[in-house]
Amino acid sequence: MTGVKGVEVESVLNCSLIDFKTRCSQLYTGQIEISVAGFRGINSSNKVSLALSLIGPHVLRVNRGDTTALSDATPPGSPVMLRRSGSTRSTEENVFSRLSTSTLAGENSRPQDKGYITPARGAISASGSSSKSTTLVCTHTAEGHSRAVLAVHATDTLMLTGSKDRTAKLWDLGRGAELLTLPGHPSNVVKVAFCPRAQLAFTVSQSTVRVWDTRRGADACIKTLSSSGLTTSGSAASGRSSDVMCREHQINDIRLAPDGSSLFCAAGNAVQIWDLRRFSQAGRLSGHQAPVMALALTKDSENTLVISGSKDHYIKIFEVIEDAAGILTPKFNLEPPHYDGIQSLTLQGSTLFSGSRDMCIKKWDLHTKQLKHSINAAHKDWVCALDFIPGTDTLVSGCRAGFLKLWQSDTCASLGEVRAHSSAINAIATNTSSIFTASNDCVSLWRYRPENSQLAEDSTNS
Repeated sequence: MTGVKGVEVESVLNCSLIDFKTRCSQLYTGQIEISVAGFRGINSSNKVSLALSLIGPHVLRVNRGDTTALSDATPPGSPVMLRRSGSTRSTEENVFSRLSTSTLAGENSRPQDKGYITPARGAISASGSSSKSTTLVCTHTAEGHSRAVLAVHATDTLMLTGSKDRTAKLWDLGRGAELLTLPGHPSNVVKVAFCPRAQLAFTVSQSTVRVWDTRRGADACIKTLSSSGLTTSGSAASGRSSDVMCREHQINDIRLAPDGSSLFCAAGNAVQIWDLRRFSQAGRLSGHQAPVMALALTKDSENTLVISGSKDHYIKIFEVIEDAAGILTPKFNLEPPHYDGIQSLTLQGSTLFSGSRDMCIKKWDLHTKQLKHSINAAHKDWVCALDFIPGTDTLVSGCRAGFLKLWQSDTCASLGEVRAHSSAINAIATNTSSIFTASNDCVSLWRYRPENSQLAEDSTNS
């Protein structure tokens, strides 16, 4: 048994007890008091013995009935700092204090239970192997979650994150501070999405999607959508659970329709279509033989193309008309498939890029449904996340080893790489000014600065 403030207590009991209670408390004077109460029938043949060892000198008082024993010693100048169970940080340590040894302006006045986006120290850059180079500069880090960040979504003004700590957080990118914590998820928050038009946040945990009206504050969960098709008003039971209920399926990805009227959820081997005007399930896309891990959406004339990537190695394309209902089957399969499960999809116009556990990135033409290029061994580990830098033809990829890479989308030529995190890059998001990478330690914000590249030359000549 370990006591408080650096006191280690080992108890050896050789007695018959009706009730035994040990209390160890640190007094303001630096004394340690241990009281043993509730003994019955203590005699020469029924004894109580306590073996106590202290880390550092203290004054020890042991009370047992009317007997008091004292052991005098000089208290230390400062006690060992108390640490919470399961935590590597002290109770007095601010979660952001490790960002800087110097105090930032106004840092002392910050609430310690809020997350903040702070400037990164030093520029981390990525350089290509050729004479032309591209630079990624880490400008800021966002910390506030107590465990790994698994999901990130960004607009030009807001960022939404999801974490293993069972919470999601909404951040103000202008002020560099957390706006809301969205609590009460049953397990890891694995995907997030934000609808600026309706100010709705969507968070995925296990087999449910929670819908939050961010204008109402942290307790504003208005609906819970289940993979079984059921809808619950408010938040469903929020107790911690690592199991998916019977007839439910793990939800691995979500995508909002461009007009915000529909939500597509990768649940098990299928994709659910939710009508957000009524918060009811409208249809289902079926055809995969293993869980769907990634989704992408685009418009094709009057229809919405829903692109799904699965652990079965295949990418399928579904055509979804407005107000579609029932079970829909895929119109196209993209061939040849990956050699392992699909982890990520991203679109730029009619061009699709897919990232897989086979460490490969493939480029597809959605007009012809043909493979245009395959970047074999694009990373040395799973390709976990893909996205495009807005306003450029530059693809960003992140892998399970923590590396961030840049690619020229036309030629698929490598533009550079950087070790962005010491752990896996779990998600990537972009807006018009930054790239966001989510990992075990934080969310990093990166600025794209092309040097001596064709993009820089074009901007100079214009």
